[in-house]
This record gives sequence, structure tokens and C-alpha cells, in this order.
Amino acid sequence: MKRKQERFRIIEERANVIEPSKAIYNCIKGNWCKDYFNNENPITIELACGRGEYTIGLASRFPDRNYIGVDLKGERIWKGSTWALEQNLNNVAFLRTQILNIEFFFGDAEVDEIWLTFPDPRPRKRDIKRRLTSPRFLAMYKKLLKRGGYLRLKTDNTILFEYTLESLQERNDIDDFQFTRDIYNDPLRPECFDIRTRYEEEFAAKGESIKYLRFRFKS
Repeated sequence: MKRKQERFRIIEERANVIEPSKAIYNCIKGNWCKDYFNNENPITIELACGRGEYTIGLASRFPDRNYIGVDLKGERIWKGSTWALEQNLNNVAFLRTQILNIEFFFGDAEVDEIWLTFPDPRPRKRDIKRRLTSPRFLAMYKKLLKRGGYLRLKTDNTILFEYTLESLQERNDIDDFQFTRDIYNDPLRPECFDIRTRYEEEFAAKGESIKYLRFRFKS
């Protein structure tokens, strides 16, 4: 408990963590490039980022883009923000909030790309609406993404993946839709840059295939 409280104190003082205790938390919507990054570079967000392996991995590969990891857990964000500082990554921020509130922090068409990396699969039927690829979340993502921006999902969970495929195939506003049930043995593999999260390593070691899909919304 003491370690967790200490980490909460640390991220409260870090400029690369946007959380409720900071004034910028309530006025960052639509102003990420101007008020935080001080540039006009494209924005990628990783939702339910955990420790932010993708946020950090992508930011180190593409310094001319801005990356924001979004999660509610302060201890996880502490880890990602620490990695960003250790690597001197000025194109990284972490936002501490629930994904359900994401529209309060990003303006319409402010985001160029969204990653969902190993989100909670919510396997119970009563939790279907809480899955991050359910219709209400997809509606949010469509508003946030710029025209032509990709949404990408990477998961080990078959139930979530098949649910997402079915949901997308029922829509009439999806374009450039590609997917694989085994990213390590598929031509789409380069799109994931071989960045692996802690969960991915664990699941792959158990023999789980890693699934991946990406698409764009039609305007």
C-alpha cells in the first residue's frame, strides 16, 4: 500500500501524466497539440494501455508523432511514464481516466489512430456493452478519429475477437478492413511492429494465438 501511494504521489508531480488533480485535465480536449505537445504532429492513442508498452514502443520508433496512453490505474501509468522519462520521450503523455469518458478529453477528429491492446474481454454476456469494441464505444471512436484514421485491435481472446468481427461485419461504415487470427504468421505482422506487451508475452508462451484487426470508418 505504501508503494502504491508513493507512486500516486510521483505521477501527480509528473508533467507527462494528465490526471484529475491537474488544471489541464479539464481543458485539454481539442488542445493536445497546442497545450501539451507544442507541435502539430498526428496523435495516436492507446486505450486501456496498462503499462503503456505500445505507447512507448511506438513513440520511440516514430518521434514525429504524438502518443497518448489512456488508463485508469495509477500504478500502471506510473510505469509507462517512468519509461518515457528514462528514454527522454517528449512525444508521450498518459491520461488517467475511464475509457467511457474519452469524449471529454478528445475533440471531434482530433485523433489520427487508435490502438486497443489486450483490453479486458468482458466474457460474460451481461458485460457485452462494456467491451471496448461494442457499438457505443465504436460510436465514440468514429467521432474522435480523423477521416482515414485506423482503429487497431490486438488480443489473445477469441470471444472478444469473434464478437468484434461480427460487430464490424454488420456495419455499413467500415472500410479497409483486414484481420488475422495469428498475427505472428501473417502478412499483417509488420503493422504491429513486433511490440509485445507483458500480457502478450504471457499468452503467447501458453500457446495462445494473437489476433489482430484494423479498419477505417467511412466518412
